[in-house]
Amino acid sequence: QVQLVESGGGLVQAGGSLRLSCAASGYIFSNYAMGWFRQAPGKEREFVASIGSRGNTYYAESVKGRFTISRDNAKTTVALQMNGLKPEDTAVYYCAADGAGIPRSLASYYNYWGQGTQVTVSA
Repeated sequence: QVQLVESGGGLVQAGGSLRLSCAASGYIFSNYAMGWFRQAPGKEREFVASIGSRGNTYYAESVKGRFTISRDNAKTTVALQMNGLKPEDTAVYYCAADGAGIPRSLASYYNYWGQGTQVTVSA
């Protein structure tokens, strides 16, 4: 049974940092690309960052230079280090797995999804 479990969300002031983590199980983690998406109230889910099975990365323009995605195949985890947080980063953050193994931004490509973790950035 595939499971993706996010952790690390919380409340932080603008300019602060958070590190999200996603623990994966139930599939061959190293073969899959992993992505982070977010959804703010009243808005559609949007792409944040992804990392391919070979470690290549891809970021949304809105987070480039502030967020860093990484993976640990031995621990089957993926992390999202978020620095310089802004109030507009407030959302529920989801991790997802893409069986194609390449970093992509379309949510429809992703096979498995976690339940999400809330990130709130106060002004």
